[in-house]
Amino acid sequence: MALTLQCALSHILSFVVFLSIFLVNPSFCFNPKKLVNASFSYSPSGSDWSPALATWYGPPKGDGSEGGACGYGATVGQDPLSAMVSAGSPLLYDNGKGCGSCYEVRCTGNSACSGKPVKVVITDECDGCGSDAEYHFDLSGNAFGAMALFGQDGNLRDAGKITIQHRRVECNYPGVSLAFHVDSGSNQEYFAAVIEYEDGDGDLSKVELKEALDSASWCTMQQSWGAVWKLDKGSPLRAPFSLRLTTLESGNSIVANNVIPAGWVPGHTYRSIVNFQT
Repeated sequence: MALTLQCALSHILSFVVFLSIFLVNPSFCFNPKKLVNASFSYSPSGSDWSPALATWYGPPKGDGSEGGACGYGATVGQDPLSAMVSAGSPLLYDNGKGCGSCYEVRCTGNSACSGKPVKVVITDECDGCGSDAEYHFDLSGNAFGAMALFGQDGNLRDAGKITIQHRRVECNYPGVSLAFHVDSGSNQEYFAAVIEYEDGDGDLSKVELKEALDSASWCTMQQSWGAVWKLDKGSPLRAPFSLRLTTLESGNSIVANNVIPAGWVPGHTYRSIVNFQT
């Protein structure tokens, strides 16, 4: 009896400790959105297709918008993205956390559809797209036409809005390493950069910066907007900088050591020699 009571008290004490951590530490929290997005976890099984709507914008064979709410600029039309991009409804864009995530989309409900999947990357936000469907891809003209049978891309674009299927997949940029485009407003006390070409999850939950080689501490950067992350230190930053990235979907981390050199220049793109493994 005494042993049973002791075990019961032990379980109660463990629960109280867990609850106190949950309440006191805001970083230790239950995120119901992770459950909502559970169907987005990529799987090679091929059985995880979900319905969505698709429209297209920009030039018929173009890259949608080079401005874009992720901040990638003209790179959306260049290799390796090559205009195979999409704006996403609020649930897909996720306040910028969805920037860089990859999806396969396919259509079968139109006579011009090929039924074959094509891969697209979220590079923009479609504000009004969530009113007609939670998952709405406003594709570039090029990506929308890529779902068509050969020679039927114009006919498919003429449909305007179609029902499609989609699934989250790994990003994979063969031979391409992580890139950091330094924001033009950066200075000796403020550093911001667009982060591009993340293999694997494609999205980021955390970015940290470490200053010159003699520094041992990592400073957590803030998401400024889209794929832009910033650090406003308020005192001179000492380059070179190393950057540590953590993905949102899987929680994987990688370090780009000394990727931003001493004498870095605002507006310049610096490439690392690493990327996430897929």
